[in-house]
Amino acid sequence: MKKELDYIQVEEALGGNQDWFLDPFMKGGGCAAVTACDLCIYFARQKGLNELYPFDAKNPAKKEYIQFSKQMKPYLHPRRQGIDTLDIYLEGIRAYWKNVNCCSLTAEGFPGTADFDMAREAVKGQIDQDLPIPFLTLHHKNPKLKDYVWHWYNLAGYEETLEGFFVKAVTYGEAEWLDLSELWDTGFERKGGMILLSVV
Repeated sequence: MKKELDYIQVEEALGGNQDWFLDPFMKGGGCAAVTACDLCIYFARQKGLNELYPFDAKNPAKKEYIQFSKQMKPYLHPRRQGIDTLDIYLEGIRAYWKNVNCCSLTAEGFPGTADFDMAREAVKGQIDQDLPIPFLTLHHKNPKLKDYVWHWYNLAGYEETLEGFFVKAVTYGEAEWLDLSELWDTGFERKGGMILLSVV
């Protein structure tokens, strides 16, 4: 079984890319803001929540995306240790939604300490409802996943095969399929986790 979201395209990129940012702090640590910007454009386009994005959500342009990231920065700005907990992310995204008078979205944290089977079902439940998933990885024992260490990105699909359960990770304007069981088993005591969304 395979399910992929109709994710946003920003010109030639799949979603936004923090490498576009001119602000050095956002360029180096704006990954959480990128996931939130992508979410807002996605929900404006897919769910008609136009208050979330001040530009054309059906045809997002790179220049406008960069402008939008400046609006998101006060809510999810880089910190010394990054946005390294689900609670910091939730506080920021909820504050943005409140300030633009969006009452149609809720969010809750799903900790990385949870059982893998529960994580897999949570991913399926979200993607089956056409909801992207902001995902935080802190440390990871597998050097192949170094690009995802201390990083926020969005999940935009899943595929269940005989070989395992794979998720579509979107970051830096591209997508990669990752084995969720491997991604979830970081090998470290301190975990990241996921943000689960709902439209009310």
